[in-house]
Amino acid sequence: MVIVVAKNFIQEGKINEAIELYKELVEKTRKEQGCIKYELCQDTQNPTILTMIEEWEDRDFLEKHFKTEHFTRIVPMIGKLLARDKEVNIYNKII
Repeated sequence: MVIVVAKNFIQEGKINEAIELYKELVEKTRKEQGCIKYELCQDTQNPTILTMIEEWEDRDFLEKHFKTEHFTRIVPMIGKLLARDKEVNIYNKII
């Protein structure tokens, strides 16, 4: 199992726009084969930090996700709303 934690630092005043984009991304991604969990979370102390918590059956499904129409279209749009580079960590689930 593969876990992804993708931390995005959104520009002030662009949070609602980013969340709207994420809504479509989350809705479509949750229907993908191999997707176990795909959730958007907002930092409680800094609302400009939006973090995706993802769980995939294996790395192959994650790689397929990166090539989907919705990912390749929406993620660059979210990228234009970032205040700085995102932080992405990919983990193998141990226990």
